Amino acid sequence: MKVDLIAISLLAVSFLFLFGMTELLYHRFKWKVELTRKIAHIGTGIITLLFPILLTSHWSVLLLSSSFLLLLSLSMRFNFLQSINDIDRTSYGSLLYPISVYGCFYAYDSFNQEILFFYLPILTLAICDPIAALAGKRKPFGKYKRGSKSLSGTLGFMGSCLILSCILMWMLTDLNTFNIILYSAVVAVLTSLTETISGKGFDNLSIPLIVIIILKFIL
Repeated sequence: MKVDLIAISLLAVSFLFLFGMTELLYHRFKWKVELTRKIAHIGTGIITLLFPILLTSHWSVLLLSSSFLLLLSLSMRFNFLQSINDIDRTSYGSLLYPISVYGCFYAYDSFNQEILFFYLPILTLAICDPIAALAGKRKPFGKYKRGSKSLSGTLGFMGSCLILSCILMWMLTDLNTFNIILYSAVVAVLTSLTETISGKGFDNLSIPLIVIIILKFIL
């Protein structure tokens, strides 16, 4: 447990440094909040990849995730961390993210520490979600009647998720090539549909859940 406490401290400092950097970019250099949010989103995902390497218990992840859930809740209540919170729409994504991280680690810990149960949902959020947002803004077409999402964003998410899933399944499983492509396509299609219909940041919870359910059936 002593080793975990050291790791928790190092990870906490890393997250705080990331938030400090986005605050600096937002307040000092006047970067747009959507960009600083994406930096925080991607950076958090990258740091989170260290959890299975540095932490030995899901209780340690629960402690760390709960601490940041409290911090983010307070930031919304008292209007700080504006580089994450200063948006003109209702979103619970930042609050749901630490919950999803713990859920993914718990799944990884429960399913014989199969690392794909952690890395695939976390990287899907960290990589595919920002790509969907970028594709939807840079090449907008097929805007849906409800919400601000578009077909271009959905296709961006689906394509990046397909590539990501293929790479991770090839690296982390002994599946044959046909099954890797087939299962990756299933993950890409279902998660992109989930991302499309999930509003107010709930895709931070629904996407990892869908990925874990799919992996439970195929592995």
